Amino acid sequence: MDSTTSSSSSTPRWNVERPFLTGRFHQETKAMSRFAEAKGFSVESFSSGAGLDKAIGCFDAAVQELIVIDDLLSAMVGIEGRYISIKRIRGKEDHVTFQVDPSMDLALQELAKKIFPLCESFLMINQFVESRSQFKNGLVNHAFAAALRALLLDYQAMVAQLEHQFQLGRLSIQGLWFYCQPMMASMQALSTVIQKASANNFAGSAVLNLLQSQAKAMAGDSAVRSLLEKMTQCASNAYLGILERWVYEGVIDDPYGEFFIAENKSLQKESLTQDYDAKYWRQRYSLKDGIPSFLANIAGTILTTGKYLNVMRECGHTVQVPVSENSKLMSFGSNHHYLECIKAAYDFASSELLNLIKEKYDLIGKLRSIKHYLLLDQGDFLVHFMDIARDELTKKLDDISVEKLQSLLDLALRTTAAAADPCHEDLTCCVERSSLLKRLGTLKDPEVIRTVAEVNDLEEPLNITGLETFSLSYKVQWPLSIVISRKALRKYQLIFRFLFRCKHVDRQLCGAWQVHQGVRALNMRGTAISRSSLLCRSMLKFINSLLHYLTFEVLEPNWHIMHNRLQTAKSIDEVVQHHDFFLDKCLRECLLLLPELLKKVERLKSLCLQYAAATQWLISSSIDIPKLDELSDGSIGNSRSPSRAVKLTSRNAAVTDSILKFEREFNAELQSLGPILSSSSQAEPYLSHLAQWILGVGKDQ
Repeated sequence: MDSTTSSSSSTPRWNVERPFLTGRFHQETKAMSRFAEAKGFSVESFSSGAGLDKAIGCFDAAVQELIVIDDLLSAMVGIEGRYISIKRIRGKEDHVTFQVDPSMDLALQELAKKIFPLCESFLMINQFVESRSQFKNGLVNHAFAAALRALLLDYQAMVAQLEHQFQLGRLSIQGLWFYCQPMMASMQALSTVIQKASANNFAGSAVLNLLQSQAKAMAGDSAVRSLLEKMTQCASNAYLGILERWVYEGVIDDPYGEFFIAENKSLQKESLTQDYDAKYWRQRYSLKDGIPSFLANIAGTILTTGKYLNVMRECGHTVQVPVSENSKLMSFGSNHHYLECIKAAYDFASSELLNLIKEKYDLIGKLRSIKHYLLLDQGDFLVHFMDIARDELTKKLDDISVEKLQSLLDLALRTTAAAADPCHEDLTCCVERSSLLKRLGTLKDPEVIRTVAEVNDLEEPLNITGLETFSLSYKVQWPLSIVISRKALRKYQLIFRFLFRCKHVDRQLCGAWQVHQGVRALNMRGTAISRSSLLCRSMLKFINSLLHYLTFEVLEPNWHIMHNRLQTAKSIDEVVQHHDFFLDKCLRECLLLLPELLKKVERLKSLCLQYAAATQWLISSSIDIPKLDELSDGSIGNSRSPSRAVKLTSRNAAVTDSILKFEREFNAELQSLGPILSSSSQAEPYLSHLAQWILGVGKDQ
C-alpha cells in the first residue's frame, strides 16, 4: 500500500520496493516466477532446492532425519531448506504453507508436518510486526508489534539453542517436536489474532477489544491466556497514555485518531451566546464508536472529566489533576485500580470547575440578577421604564428606535433601586419581529412545537406594536454561557414577555379604574358607569390573580428550589440540568406550554385592553355635563332640554350596549376558563390555586 495516501509519516520506499529487506525472504528467481506464471500454476514456488540432483529419498533414514532437522530449524525462522519449501497461495499474500519432498520418509514427513503450523505462525507474526510498525497504523499497533517483536526474540533464541544442540549431535526430530510443543499453542493463538486484525485492518481500540475477547476465549489454557493478557497490557500502554493526558490535563494527544473521544475544532466557545442548541458544550468533544470494552462503562465520565479541564483552560485557569505514582494509568486489570484513578480525576475536575464558576464568576449572583430583571422580581425599574417609554412602545415595529429604548432603559436602571446591582449594565433591550405565540415556535422542544401548532388559529395582531414585541436580554460571558446558554435566555425572554404583557394590561386597567374613580362625585343616575365600574373591577381582579399566580405560585418557589439544588450540585452538568429543569417547569406552569389555557388567557387579556382603551369614551359619553354658559344663564331647563335629553338617552343606550357586550364576552371567556382549569388541575396540580382565583372572579359578577 502506498503510504503517501496517509496523513501520517511514511516509511522509506525501499522497505516496500526491495522485498528481501522485509524479512519475508522471497527466494525465488525471476526465471522461476515467469515459468510459474506461464504455466498458470495456482501456487508460486519459492523453493531454491528444485534443481537438486538427488531427492531426499535417496538417502537412508538416519541421514534424512539430519537433513530434515536442519531444514526445519531454518523453516522455524522463515527460511526455506533444501527439501522443505515455502508455498504462498496466489491472491492470499499473507497465507503460506510448507511442503516437503514427497520422497521423504513417511514418518519424518508426519513429524515435520506437525511442526509446520509453528513455522507458519512465525512467518505470519513476523510479517505482521513489520507491516504494523509503519507510522500509519497507529500507536496501539506499534505497541502490539513491539510486544510481538520481543516475543519473537525469545522464540528465535529458543531456535538458536535448538540449533546449538543439533550441532552438538544431541537433537533428534522427536526432541525437536518435544521442545516446540510449549510454544505451539501460544504462537497459533497469536496468529489467529493477527489474521483477524489483518483481515479487518484493525487499529486502536479494535485491536485491544480483539485481544481481550481472544484472551477470554482461551480461559481453558492458562499459559495462552496469560500470554494474550500480557500482549493486551503491552498494546494498551500507548492507549492509556492518551487517556491519562485527557483525564489529567484535558488534552487529546492522539496523532492517529485512535482515541474514542473526538474534538470538533470548528466549534468555538463564543458560539454559545448565539447558538440556540449550545452545540459547543455538547459537540465540541464527543464519543466515537469503538470504545475499549474495559472502558465502556466509564466512557461518559472520561469524556466529562476532560471537558471540565478544557473549560478551565479556556478560562485561563491553569489546572492539572494531582498525579502520583499510585494514580498512573499505565495498567489495567481485575483490581480495577484504573477505574478508581479515573473517578478521582473526575471528582477533582468537577469540584474545581464548579468552584471556579460559583466563586470567581458568581453564577448565583448572575442568576439572581436575571431573576430581578427578566422575571420581574424587582419591578420598580420596569414601572419607571413603562412610564417614560410609553410613547415609543406604542409605535409600530418599523417606527421603533431600539437605541432610544436602550437609553430609556439605562435611565430607568440608574434612577431606581436597580442602580445598586453591579450586573445591571449587562441588561439590554430588544424588539422582536413577532408576537409571543409566534416566538414560541422558535423553541425547538417538541412540546413547544405542539403548543404552537395548537394555538396557531389565534389571530396575529395586524398592527403589532412595541408593547407586544418588547423584550429584555442579558449579556452572558464564558464560562457562564455553559449554564445560561442562548436557549436558556430564550426561555427567560418568553416568560418576561408574558409577564410584561400582563403588567401592561394591569396598568391599562388601573388607568381605567382611575377614570371611574374620578367621576364618582358626579351624578351617575341613568348612566352605565356603575356597571362599567363593576366590570373594570372584575377585570382587575382577573389580571391581578394571574400575576399573583405567576410570581408567587410559580416563579418564586421554583427559583428557591433551583437555588437550593444548585448549592448541593456536584458538577457543572448537574447545574445545567437543574437550571434547565427550572426553566422548563416555569414555562409549563406559566401556561406557555398549555395551548388551551394560553389561548383563553390571551383572549381575556385582549378583551381587557379593548375595554381599557374604550373606557374614556364610555365614561364621557354616559355623563351629562352642561356647558359653562348654560350653567351661568340658568338655561338648563329651556326648550332645548328635551332634545338634549333625547340625545343623551340614546347615547347612554349605546354606551350601555357596549359595556354589556364587553361584560358578556368577558364573562363568557372567564366562565369557559373555569372548567378548563378545574379539569386541568387534576393532571397539573399547580393550577389549583389559579383555578380558585379565577372561579372567584366569576362569582363576583
